[in-house]
Amino acid sequence: MPGMEERWEHHTRGPLLMLAVAFGVAYAVPIVAPGADRWVHSACTAVEWVVWGAFAVDYLVRLVLAPARWHFVRRHPLDLLAVLLPLVQPLRLLRVVATLLLVGRRARMAPQVTLTTYVAGAVVGLMMFGSLAVLHVERDAPEGNIRTLGDAVWWSFTTMTTVGYGDHAPTTGLGRVLAVGLMLSGIALLGVVTANIAAWFISRFERDDAQERRQTALLEALTEEVRQLRAEVGRLSEHAVLPQETAVPAGDRSPA
Repeated sequence: MPGMEERWEHHTRGPLLMLAVAFGVAYAVPIVAPGADRWVHSACTAVEWVVWGAFAVDYLVRLVLAPARWHFVRRHPLDLLAVLLPLVQPLRLLRVVATLLLVGRRARMAPQVTLTTYVAGAVVGLMMFGSLAVLHVERDAPEGNIRTLGDAVWWSFTTMTTVGYGDHAPTTGLGRVLAVGLMLSGIALLGVVTANIAAWFISRFERDDAQERRQTALLEALTEEVRQLRAEVGRLSEHAVLPQETAVPAGDRSPA
């Protein structure tokens, strides 16, 4: 029977993931539409903090429900780091990092989320958040050349895939820090994606080979059974005794 911590995680997994989606929207809107009304920016900032607060409450509840609290803290260092990051310096980029860490932890705990789905979602999420973050930092830089969302997405894609055409590049210190993080994360995630694709093909080939071997074995078994039936029918035909009736001519019959 699952404990209280497992039941809490089971019931809160879906709502927290939905809150993470709301965080992504709230983070993207002020960057994509910088000319929006001030109340829109304030509402988005409030949503970001509410989402972070929900994850922080979730961590505290799981800490209270854990049988061994110190063991729980040591077993979930990234969760604690993600909760504390926005308190150290309340920058929007730190809240992005914190939320990505917490969402990643939640997705890994979900049994219905396969590794491939999680990694693919992490790649897309990292590319989009990286694009928004570098656009937010570089758009107003005097020597910056990443001015639009399209430029930022293109830069993130070429950076994560290590192509690096050089047509777009960050010029600020924070932008370059983001670039380093995106490079390292992109190499790791794309390596996992490549390994999963290769493993899928290998498992598919092995499954096809196993099915072909089973079909071959079944055909051989049926062939052997038919051969045995034919041999049995031949033996029965050789040993069968056919009854013969002796006929008496009518003229040879005499009365008693």
